[in-house]
Parts: sequence; structure tokens; C-alpha cells
Amino acid sequence: MTNLLFSGKNIGKLHLKNRIIRSATYEGASDRYGFPAKKYLTIYETLAKYDVGMIITGFSYVSKQGKAMQTAQSGIDSAEKIKYFRDVTNAVHNYNCPIILQLAHTGRQTLEIETGTTPVSSTTKKSIYFREKPKLITPEEIKEVITQFTNSSIYAKESGFDGVQLHAGHGYLLHQFLLPETNKLSNEFGIDKSTGFGTKIIDVIIDNIKEKCGNDFPVLIKISGNHDISNNYHSDKFENLIAFLDSKRFSAIEISYGTMDYPLNIFRGNLNLDTVYRYNPIYKTDSKIKRFLSEQYIQRIIQPKFKKFTRMYNLSFAERAKKLTDIPIISVGGFRSGNEIEFAISKGKADFVSLSRPFICEPDFVIKLKNSGINYESKCKNCNECVFMCDSGKVTACYTNNKN
Repeated sequence: MTNLLFSGKNIGKLHLKNRIIRSATYEGASDRYGFPAKKYLTIYETLAKYDVGMIITGFSYVSKQGKAMQTAQSGIDSAEKIKYFRDVTNAVHNYNCPIILQLAHTGRQTLEIETGTTPVSSTTKKSIYFREKPKLITPEEIKEVITQFTNSSIYAKESGFDGVQLHAGHGYLLHQFLLPETNKLSNEFGIDKSTGFGTKIIDVIIDNIKEKCGNDFPVLIKISGNHDISNNYHSDKFENLIAFLDSKRFSAIEISYGTMDYPLNIFRGNLNLDTVYRYNPIYKTDSKIKRFLSEQYIQRIIQPKFKKFTRMYNLSFAERAKKLTDIPIISVGGFRSGNEIEFAISKGKADFVSLSRPFICEPDFVIKLKNSGINYESKCKNCNECVFMCDSGKVTACYTNNKN
């Protein structure tokens, strides 16, 4: 056993007993109105019981307009949900485990059939995955979104969460604002020519959260180290984004990858089209002709841009960020063994490592590392059935190692 991997370290005022974090993962365990169900509580109580250092919940929408296309997503868009989330935080805190609520607005990455309204964005260009034309967000609607993130943070604090994480990656609304490819606004919330990013909305949101929740209330942020929309992001602008986040003194920065335009590049691994055609509301079809045309589109246009799974595939972004800020850096993506986590931390490439699929497969992964040593390898094989089954309406689970 290594002393470093299981050594404590702070994120803001929060003390984590080890360096292993459960990264935000869609649970599929809320009702159609976003209220967390009993299974939602069970997921997080189990992770806490098995000694994970900190939990970041799956994304919770801050408004119905910002809801994802998955029907069982949780929401923190009203005060009436506080008492239901409080049951969750109380259960987790019994095991000395901090829990962070991830806040998100999908922007153009959703479907009108689910939200009941036209998607809004900082662009009118369609996502190539979701294919619905968004409405350009107005200044009044921007103010409303800022208020929604602020109010949701207040609800999260009152629910007993130890902090919040703003989802500004994976192509969701805050990420849409950040990128010149998806931010076509000409007002103050447009692209700052000096940095190449549209950071104003995040700037105002975090200031409002600190004003309402207090400066000691941890606010984390999740970003994508790179994306696949164009080739002009990482090489010359990454430093500018980290410098901005450093200036706002976020409690921690988690660095992932990509957007939902090419979703497999976020998590990487296998693609089972049979599961996609059976459950995905965008591609779901019984028509052989439609399926044939869809397969041709995926194979010729989409798949060539998919990236292969490699171990620790986002660690280079974390290492780069570590040289630019003293804010704790969390690396997520492709960690499958204790040795890899130890390597990232001991070499100073990241302060924490966060995991998603290994915890779906083995909620007791941390305990196994403790008992078996850091040579232990996750049973996760990157089959991604857990990912594609998110569209099925079922609770997120492992479909390979744990038959359901």
C-alpha cells in the first residue's frame, strides 16, 4: 500500500481522506420531475461506505430548459427538492465522505420533446449529434440562466451538499459560451478577443454563488482540455482558460475532454450500435432503411473522428494545468489501476484522480485497492454498455461484469 494514494488532502475547506474521487456519472435514478429516488440515495451511500475520497454527483439540471434528453436525470431547479436531496447527503456524511452536486444546463445539447421548449445557446448552429436548431440566447435569458445556477447552488447548500461543480465541459451550455466555435454573441457575453474565450457568464455565476453561499462554500468546475469541433483550441488557448479559472479561485478544476458532438471521445472504448438503435431517442428505429442510412452516416462521418481508448488519456492536460495554477487539479479519463493513480499523483501531474466507469463496475474499487494493493486492476473493460444504456430509462449499472 502506498502512503500517498491514501493520504489526505484538501479541496477548499473539505478534507478528503484519499486522492480518489468519484467523477460525475448519470445515475438514471430520479423521477420524471427530477426528484431523486431511493436508488439515487443507495448509489451514493454505497460509494461512501466503500471509502471513496469524495463524490461528485451526476449532472443535475438547473432548469427544465436545461434538462438532458435522458428522462431520469436529477434536477435541483426548485426549493421543494431540498428535503429529498438532504436524505442523500445525510446518508453519505455518515461515512465521512464529502459530496458535491454537479450543476448543468445542456443548452443546445438536448431535445425539445424532453424539455418542452426550443433549446437555447450562444449559437444558432445545430449540434451534429442532437440535430435541433437552437434559439440564440437573449441578454434577458442569460441573466435568467445565471440566476438559475445561483439558486441551484443555494438549494444545494441547503440540501447539505459540501459544494457544487459547474459543468463547463462536454459541450454543455457553459462550454458553448466558452468556445468561439459555439459563441456568436456580440455583447459582453461573447468571446473576449484577448483570451479567445467567452468567460463572462462563468465569471458572473461564480461571483453570485460566492455572494449568496459564502466565500468558503466550495465551487469546483469541470472543463474539457480539448474538443473536436476545430483544431485551434488546446495549443494556444489552454493557458488563458486556466489563468481565468485561477483568477476566480475555483476550489478545484477537473479536466476531461470533448463535447457531445463526438460523445465517444469523452469516454472512449467500444461502440455497440445495436444498443444505440434500441434505446437512443435520436437513432432509435425499427426501419431497416433508416438504420442503414444511419449506419452509413456514423461509419463515414462520425466514427473516423472517434479516438481510441488509452490509459490516462487526459493526464497531459492535468499536467499542463498543474504548472499554471496552485488550485487542486483533478484528472479524469482512462484510469484503471492503483498504479496509474499513484503515478499521476506521485509525479505531480494531478492532485486527485476521478473515476466513473470503474465505480459503476465496482463500487468497492477503493476497498479493493486497499486490500489487494495498488497493482489491482479494475474489471471495467470499456464495453460502454453502461453508457449507451443511459438512454434506456434504467438505473445506470454494469451490464458485463454484473448481470442485471
